[in-house]
Amino acid sequence: MPHEFSTSYIADSLVLFRKYKSLAEKAMAQVSDEQLHLALDPEANSIAVIVKHITGNMRSRWRDFLTTDGEKADRHRDTEFEMPERLTRAQIMEMWERGWKYVFDALEPLRNADLDRKISICSEPHSVMQAISRQLAHYASHIGQIIFLAKHFRSSEWKSVSIPRGKSEEYLGKVQKGGASQR
Repeated sequence: MPHEFSTSYIADSLVLFRKYKSLAEKAMAQVSDEQLHLALDPEANSIAVIVKHITGNMRSRWRDFLTTDGEKADRHRDTEFEMPERLTRAQIMEMWERGWKYVFDALEPLRNADLDRKISICSEPHSVMQAISRQLAHYASHIGQIIFLAKHFRSSEWKSVSIPRGKSEEYLGKVQKGGASQR
């Protein structure tokens, strides 16, 4: 389904959040349970750790979005990069879904009139629009990491989560005819 043009920042942001969520899920579906926990080196994060971090951020930023600081006192960010126990795929995906529920529960009721409202993140003032943009960029960067890792682990068995290599012209033709969703 082609992306519908909108003049609503919130509606467009929701489309982007859902798109990034979908891209990560398509990538994670391609890796083995073992690969969810593999890190490329001791300083790198595994897909499971990235999910733990993103969802910790989501819980902190979007819970009570308009009324409390986006950096909650009960968040312990450094522990998001630790994985003392090996979570199952089901546990990782449940954490993932719970994090995204915070995002969508906070954003879906908003109206464009809310965009100028002031909130705080780490005691710094932000407009609602700035906060949404900040989180879109943050999640996109980490979802890019998830995709990179999944593609690395799958190598020649990788199935593109966007436009496959060598298929740009074919994809463009479908989009122009209204037969492909924009990626």
